[in-house]
Amino acid sequence: MKLTVHEEGRETALAFERAAITIGRTPDNDLCLKSSLVSRHHCRIEHDERGTWLADLGSANGTQVNGERVQTKRLAVGDRIQIGQVKIEVAALPAEDRSPGETQAVPIDREEPGLRTLSGDAADERDELHVFARITKELLRETDRDALLKLVVDSAVRLFRAERGFLLLARPSDDLAAPVTTDPMQLAVRVARSFDRSDIAVPHTRLSLGIARKVWQEGRAVLSVDAGRDERFDGMKSVEDLRLRSVLCLPIRVEERVEGVLYVDNRLQEGAFTRKDLEFADLLANQAGLALLNARRLADLADKNRELSSSQRQVERLNELLGRKVRDRDAELAVVRAELGRERGRFDYTAIVGASDAMRKVFQQLDRIVDSELPVLITGDSGTGKELIARAIHFNGPRRDKPFVSENCAALPDSLLESELFGHARGAFTGAHRQKRGLLETADGGTLFLDEIGDMSTEMQKKLLRVLQEGEFRPVGSDQQLTVNVRLVAASHRDLEKMVREGTFREDLYYRIHVLSVPLPALRERREDIPLLAEHLLARAAREAGKVVPFLPHEVVAALAAHDWPGNVRELENEMRRIVVLSQGEVRLEHLSASVLERRGLRVATSGGSLESAVDIRSAVADLEKRSIEAALVAAGGNKSRAAAELGISRFALQRKLDKYGLDGAKVHAEEDVAGDPET
Repeated sequence: MKLTVHEEGRETALAFERAAITIGRTPDNDLCLKSSLVSRHHCRIEHDERGTWLADLGSANGTQVNGERVQTKRLAVGDRIQIGQVKIEVAALPAEDRSPGETQAVPIDREEPGLRTLSGDAADERDELHVFARITKELLRETDRDALLKLVVDSAVRLFRAERGFLLLARPSDDLAAPVTTDPMQLAVRVARSFDRSDIAVPHTRLSLGIARKVWQEGRAVLSVDAGRDERFDGMKSVEDLRLRSVLCLPIRVEERVEGVLYVDNRLQEGAFTRKDLEFADLLANQAGLALLNARRLADLADKNRELSSSQRQVERLNELLGRKVRDRDAELAVVRAELGRERGRFDYTAIVGASDAMRKVFQQLDRIVDSELPVLITGDSGTGKELIARAIHFNGPRRDKPFVSENCAALPDSLLESELFGHARGAFTGAHRQKRGLLETADGGTLFLDEIGDMSTEMQKKLLRVLQEGEFRPVGSDQQLTVNVRLVAASHRDLEKMVREGTFREDLYYRIHVLSVPLPALRERREDIPLLAEHLLARAAREAGKVVPFLPHEVVAALAAHDWPGNVRELENEMRRIVVLSQGEVRLEHLSASVLERRGLRVATSGGSLESAVDIRSAVADLEKRSIEAALVAAGGNKSRAAAELGISRFALQRKLDKYGLDGAKVHAEEDVAGDPET
């Protein structure tokens, strides 16, 4: 076959003695063109018994023959092929009975000497060695397993100018680290590639698994110039069905063990592979085995590094979690140790933190009323934990297995509160699209907790009184009477007795709900509980925020204990949540809010966040503590026990502070007497 190539103003005449040639932009083509409009593998010219044919290989810009774009076209002498900006003229075609040879791209005599290319065995050997060296370098450089498998197949197809290539592995999966099976039936195709480096879908019937299994079992390469007439493959149905011609199949060894098979073929051309190709194939298989081993070891190393990194991160998380749990446990143990020293009562009040005398009285009062079925009224300032007390009464009493229902009477207007308590029938009012059960019906058999009952209107008080007297009620908009059995626990921060005298709260309802009472002390009345509560609430806030519990130093605890906490426990809880956000590892005085630091002369500039006095924060807190102790001793007449009670600390703690600041209780009292004597 003779072609005349017109490219970039230069004419080159070439002669090809192969039955099939490829044309494209990459060097592995038989005819390599430089034009950027030429695809890497643009087209293919083949000669068989029917004639010479041109087939486009899915090029981007297409292939034209005599000005017409074609996919396949039978060629004749004189046809003009247009590929991008390159024109190729068919000068001569091979004879029908000519046997295909091995020589590629032999220039004819009329080519200019400066454009003449090497020919013969020396040129072929040099080119093949050059390609093989480049392939070896690429194989050893590639470490990604999937990309490496494809590169092995593409390299074989390119080196031997095959039509297709397949890689079969003796593993049940694509993982290179998976164990090699000994069952030949497990040999399966992992990569299938075409000569244009595209993936092809290959069921088992598209290649001869019989040949591949034979090579894998025997460990020897197989070369066949015409597989259909090869006696070695007699009886192989896949060879007959596929009408195979040229086949080259060789084993891939990794550490002296056959782990796969490399299979390339050409279904259209006989004698496409030679004995020389078999020698290069053996070298390629050895290089592929080394590359696979290298990739496997790198993958194993990467897996171990990932496992080590994962283990390290897990250890760090566990250490952090352990440290957090240890701090939480220390805080809990501190609370438990403090509480074990006091009588907390017969029942479980662990949800309520407190070890002061005032809280001990509350627990003793709860012990007496828990087993009762009578109504209970809980009084105390807002934020003192009235709902916690109500829950303790319910869950320690005989109704613990029944519902506990809570409602804040101050949060709803009368119309909504009535619907919430009694429920309503469908269509009772605008928006009542369905029937709704009230809280009274829901709490039947259990406990109904009404918080801030003092904010209930007199009309609602009258309706609630009827339920308490008769145990019956009627849902809004319904004529059906319902009977319930609930234990009522009410709470209010208001003075209900005073409201009765003023006529703003019904006297009969007051005596109905005030059968048993539990007065709760304000936080300022049980200052010795502040450190316990602060540790407990700080640990809970840190746990909710997913952070490590910060450390509370002595001066911060002292500042917390000195504050009056008008918002009681709720205010302290919000302060601890604020501290968790602002602090890192240890709480400092500047992390406290201005209202806490303003206790007894400690002034904080709200705009700048700095102290108004010239001393630093630690000195200011010490001065605050010292003056508080002096004032308490004066007020207690020098009695250290009464002064300690006034300060909310133990007598032992007071004595330590007296020693720390060099104070003498008797001396302080005497100096006060002298200063107050007008005759002195």
